[in-house]
Formats: sequence, structure tokens, C-alpha cells
Amino acid sequence: MSSIAQNLQRVQHQITAATEKSGRAPSSVQLLAVSKTFDASAVLEAVQAGQRAFGENYLQEALEKIAALPALAPQASLEWHFIGPIQSNKTRPIAEHFDWVHSVDRLKIAQRLSEQRPAELGPLNICLQVNISEEDSKSGLAPAELPQVAAQVALLPRLRLRGLMAIPAPSADEAQQRAAFAAVRRLQEQLQADGLMLDTLSMGMSADLDAAVAEGASIVRIGSAIFGARHAA
Repeated sequence: MSSIAQNLQRVQHQITAATEKSGRAPSSVQLLAVSKTFDASAVLEAVQAGQRAFGENYLQEALEKIAALPALAPQASLEWHFIGPIQSNKTRPIAEHFDWVHSVDRLKIAQRLSEQRPAELGPLNICLQVNISEEDSKSGLAPAELPQVAAQVALLPRLRLRGLMAIPAPSADEAQQRAAFAAVRRLQEQLQADGLMLDTLSMGMSADLDAAVAEGASIVRIGSAIFGARHAA
């Protein structure tokens, strides 16, 4: 068994333990393997171990892998998630090649994705990124502006607004981790009370997976715990 396969197994066991501790079904949390800076051969190892959903931050690198994988794993039906910052001039290839976008942080980006999503691909799944810790260095909508933007995005054609994504300020304290994730969950609950049909909380990475699951994460984005130390981008 490759180290990537062993790491995937270890992370899945961690997810199972975290969900059971929180009274949730293991199937309620999807593992998104964040493969940024790793090449197609590393993704192939994960595919061969059963992983199907992959998260990418860098567009050109991602497009190369998306193009390469069908020849390397012709029988595998993969799901590609864009999770990095989005420049306006990059929306067309994102709309054309990805199944999910987690990092929509302004209405203009959502509008461009809607306009450029090929109709034959079906709706593009969207999460709005919220800057839950209100850090100047982080992308994301301020919590106060979220309701208005979410209501507008939900009306756009060829998109399906699924929920929220957040990257809280790092902390080694699990109570602080949980507090940040709980704040994201409450924002989602407010949007649901406003009538939006949301089912996704994309939150939690290698260092704070347990806290994220405890507070309701439905997608956890795990990179280094699967692929190892990050290569320089």
C-alpha cells in the first residue's frame, strides 16, 4: 500500500471517529483531497486508493491534472473542486472544468461563473467563502454582507448555491477552533431560515478536522495529511 493510500485510510478513520463522537454518520462528511502542488501521479495514487473528489487552488496546474487523469484512470469518475482565490479573468475555465467552486467571495465572480457555465454540464455547485475571523489577509465575504449576496447568488442560472466555506484564523486550541466553526454554522442556519436551501459547510483542514466535524462540516479539505509536506507552488 502506498503512503498516500495509507494516509487516506488514516484520515478516513479520523473522520469516522470524529463523526461518531459527535453523533453523526460517517457518510455525512465528504473527504476532499487537496492536491495543489502535487502532480497527476500523486492524484492517481489517491484515485487508485478509492478517492474521487479533489480540491485545487491553482488554475493552470489544476487544468493540466484534469486533462491528464482520464488517460491515467479511464474508469474513474472524478469530481474537481476549485478552492483557491478567483480572479475575474479566470472564471471561464473554472466554469468549464470544475464541478464545485468553494471560494466565491463576491457577486461579480458568481455572475461571471453563471454566464460562462456551459449548459450541457449542468449547474455548477457553489459555496460562498466567508471571512469568519475577519482577517485583512483573507478573502471572503464579511458576515454582515453575506445574506444579501447569498440571496442574489441563489437566483443566478446555471449555478446551485450549496452553502458556505471558511478558513478561520489558525489556532491550536480546539475550543477556539470550534467557536469559529460554530459561527459559520450559525450563519448558514440564518440563511436557511431566510429560505435558502443549503446543505454544505466546507470547513476543516488537516489541523482542525475534528473541531470542524463537531460543528457540522459536511466537506473537509485535507491536503498535507494525505499527500505530505506541500511542494513550493
